[in-house]
This record gives sequence, structure tokens and C-alpha cells, in this order.
Amino acid sequence: MSETKNEIQPPQLLNANEAAAWCRITVGTLNHLRIHGRFAPAVRVGKRCFWMPQDLLAWLESQKEPA
Repeated sequence: MSETKNEIQPPQLLNANEAAAWCRITVGTLNHLRIHGRFAPAVRVGKRCFWMPQDLLAWLESQKEPA
């Protein structure tokens, strides 16, 4: 009988370069939007910012134009 350990998986975090590429924008645009509070919420670790893919997806969904 083998025991299964319930290991906690760390969340996937994207740095600014990865998040910008994922959203198809430049890092400069990402930083501009972030500074003005118009981008997905970041996870701050020390001085660095990271983004979770689900937050980026929610932000992209919120950017849709009305039909």
C-alpha cells in the first residue's frame, strides 16, 4: 500500500517579461498600465512583481470591447 502525500504546489508566477509576452504587449506598456493601476494585480516579492496567469486572463477578459 503506497501513501499519497498531499504536497502543496506553488502557484505559477510570471515575471514582467513573461507576463507582457503572454498578454502580447511590451514591458513598457505593462509598466505604464501597472503604475496607473490599469493592469492585473501583481504579487510583490521584495522589489519584484510577478503575475498569476489567471489574473492576466481576467484582466484580458475585462479589456473586451462591447459587442
